[in-house]
Amino acid sequence: MTKKIRTYSTEFKAEAVKKIADNNGNISATAKQLGIAMQTLSNWHNKANQGKLKGTKQYDPELVSALEEIKRLKRELKIAQEEREIFKKGHGVLCKERSVRYAFIDHYKTQFSITAMCKTFDTKLSSYYDWIKRNISAQQIHRNHCELLVKAAHSETKERYGYERLHAYLNQQGHEVSRYMVRSIKEEHDIKCRRHKRFKVTTDSDHNKLVYPNVLDQKFEASRPNQSWVSDITYIWTNEGWLYLAGVKDLYTKELVGYAINKRMTADLVCRALNMAIKNKRPSKGLIVHSDRGSQYCSHAYHKIIKQQQFTGSMSGKGNCYDNAPIESFWGVLKNELVYHQDYKTRFAAISDIIGYIELYYNQTRIQKSLGYKSPRQVWFNYYRQAA
Repeated sequence: MTKKIRTYSTEFKAEAVKKIADNNGNISATAKQLGIAMQTLSNWHNKANQGKLKGTKQYDPELVSALEEIKRLKRELKIAQEEREIFKKGHGVLCKERSVRYAFIDHYKTQFSITAMCKTFDTKLSSYYDWIKRNISAQQIHRNHCELLVKAAHSETKERYGYERLHAYLNQQGHEVSRYMVRSIKEEHDIKCRRHKRFKVTTDSDHNKLVYPNVLDQKFEASRPNQSWVSDITYIWTNEGWLYLAGVKDLYTKELVGYAINKRMTADLVCRALNMAIKNKRPSKGLIVHSDRGSQYCSHAYHKIIKQQQFTGSMSGKGNCYDNAPIESFWGVLKNELVYHQDYKTRFAAISDIIGYIELYYNQTRIQKSLGYKSPRQVWFNYYRQAA
C-alpha cells in the first residue's frame, strides 16, 4: 500500500518554526512534540533564517550574533541563580534512578530551565527529550499538530472564519480535527476573527417614481439558481472620495452574479450591475429581481430592463431593511472582511481590491454555513451536475 505523503501550507511551516523558540531553540524536541520529521522541521528553520519562508523574518547576521550572545549570557546567569533553588528542591532525587530525575525535570520545567536542571542532575538534554518522546501521549501530539493547523488555517482564510467554518475548511483540506478541538484551540490562544463594524443604510426612497410591489416578501429560500435575485447599493470611502458599489446576489447559490462600481450613485450604476448578471447567468423569464425603493431602482432605464427580460420586479417595504436582508448581509461581510481593514489611497486601488475579493474569494472559495459549508461556485456546480 502506498504511504500517504503529508503536505503542509506555508502558514503551517511558519507556525512550526515559531514553536522552536518555545523549546529554547531545540528543533528535535519541537519535531517530536508536533509529530514532524526533525529533518523536515530543520529545513523549514533554515529557510526561515534565510528569509525564504513566508510569515517569518530574516535578520541581519551581525544583529543575530549580538542578540544570541546576550541571550547566552542571560541564560548562564539564570542557570547560576537557579542552581541553588534546584538543589534545594531536587537534592533528594540525585541518588535516584534516571527516570525519577526526568520526572522531576518535567514537573518543574515551567519553573526552572530544563538545561540547568539537566546540568545539575548530570543528565544529557537529549536523553531527557528521548524520555519525553517515549512518554508523550499520542493525544498530546495530535493536539499540538492541530494547534498549528488551526493557526495556519486562520492565516490562510485571512482571519475571516469563526470556529465552525474553520472546522469545515480544515475538513475540506483533509485534516481530521473536531469542531470542539478547533473551538478549544481558538479560545486557548485567543485567536479571533476580524471585528465587525456597523453597517449604515443610505437608501433614498423619498420620491414619487414607480414602485414594484413586494413580491419576494422575505421569502429568501430558493430551489434553484436564477429563481430570485436581490440587489442593492453600498459605498466605500477612499482618499480620493466615495465609491459606490451596486450588486446583484442569487438567493440559491449566494453568489454575487453582477456588480458595478463608480464614483457616482446613478441609475446607470444599477443597470450595469443587472446587465452583467444577465450576461453571466442568462436567466429565463419570470425571475424575481428584488431591490429597495431607492430612486436608482425606480428609474425608467432600470424598469425597461426588467420589462424587456420579462422578469418580475419586486421592492422592499418603505424603510424596511429586513426585506432586503441577504444583500445587506453581503455588504456586511464585504466590509467586515475587507474594506474596514484597508486604507484606500485611490479609487483604482479600492476597485481592484473589491473585484478580487468578489471574483477570486467570495464567489469561488468562501464557504458559508447556510450552503452546508460550501462556496457559491461549488453549489452552482453541484446543482447543474445533478441536473445533467
